[in-house]
Amino acid sequence: QVRLVEFGGGSVQAGGSLRLSCAASGLTFSSYTVGWFRQAPGKEREYVAAIRRRDYGTYYADSVKGRFAISRDDAKNTVYLQMNSLKPEDTAVYYCAARIGISLSSDYDYWGLGTHVTVSS
Repeated sequence: QVRLVEFGGGSVQAGGSLRLSCAASGLTFSSYTVGWFRQAPGKEREYVAAIRRRDYGTYYADSVKGRFAISRDDAKNTVYLQMNSLKPEDTAVYYCAARIGISLSSDYDYWGLGTHVTVSS
């Protein structure tokens, strides 16, 4: 059974930083592309970042480029999202997702339950 669990959410003031972690189990982690999505109240889900298997190619939404960095540790079955220079508009529930293969498209197979991030001004 595939399981993705997000850690690291919380409350921070604008300009601060948080690091989210996504721990995976029940899958051959190194074979999967892993992404982060977010959804703010009343808004559509946004595809934030992703990291491909093998070549570790990345994708970032324009809204987070230069502020967020995604990385992975295949030995620990974990993906990280380092979030710097946070803004109130980054407030959302952040979800980790995994898909087999190398595509960075937003169509994912497995999802975590999410972790809340709140950025106050």
